[in-house]
Amino acid sequence: MIKILATLGLVGVTAAAVTPDGATLSDTTRKAFQRYIEKVEAAADAHGNGSQPFLWADGSKERLQRLRGGAVVIERSSGSKPAKVEGGLIHDWIGAVHIPGVTLAQTLALVQDYDRHKTIYPEVIDSKLKSREGDHFVIFLKLKKKKVIEVVLNTTHEVQYSRVDATRVRSWSRTTRVVEVDDAGTPHEREKPPGSESGFMWCLNSYWRFAERDGGVYVECRAVSLSRDLPLVLRLLPFVPGVINDLPRESLEGTLTATRDALLKARRAAPTGAAQARPFPQVK
Repeated sequence: MIKILATLGLVGVTAAAVTPDGATLSDTTRKAFQRYIEKVEAAADAHGNGSQPFLWADGSKERLQRLRGGAVVIERSSGSKPAKVEGGLIHDWIGAVHIPGVTLAQTLALVQDYDRHKTIYPEVIDSKLKSREGDHFVIFLKLKKKKVIEVVLNTTHEVQYSRVDATRVRSWSRTTRVVEVDDAGTPHEREKPPGSESGFMWCLNSYWRFAERDGGVYVECRAVSLSRDLPLVLRLLPFVPGVINDLPRESLEGTLTATRDALLKARRAAPTGAAQARPFPQVK
């Protein structure tokens, strides 16, 4: 009993300690993240223009077999731990899933239905398509991140899709605004003023590839996010490194799993022949 109470007490201390002071994103940290992103986007272009295999899955026979067996495969792209920059941590994960029996058209129709994301993805508690011009979208997502502590974020994203060929599409998504929310879901809900935020997530870029083959669709995503660095006192506390470091992986896995589950549910509910009759969405 003493051990249980001590553990619970430590969790409470940890939760309070994660966000004891404001964390402001500095120009130095932002520029370091952008330099990192330039390398990520160069790699994404290599997969898109044919100089590298389109799918990350094709880089490993074992990985491809796991995907064909129904697994959601997630790996860190930045080595064994987050990439450290001055004042921040860059979390870089890539993941994939193979969704059998669905088409590229159905997959894109689902992921582009941004008003419904709040009913599809567990982390999304509100979602709205703000504007669309062709294959360029501006969307709003209210995200709830929870691991020991809970953080709610109001986020705005720009999203661009481009067609590689008849069976392959790629896209990128970049946050243009990320603000933490206090008292979410209550009459007292408000956005935190600048300088009072925890730095739980400052930026999030994601790079997607969709390929219809092998009796279904491969969906891949590389998610790159920026958070504050951990002060030494917090690094030494149990749970805190996991809150900051593990959640991006869990978030990506949850996103891919929810995409698969929603598509399989729609496939089971569709009348015979509906998959073939569905129109192909606009992606140039």
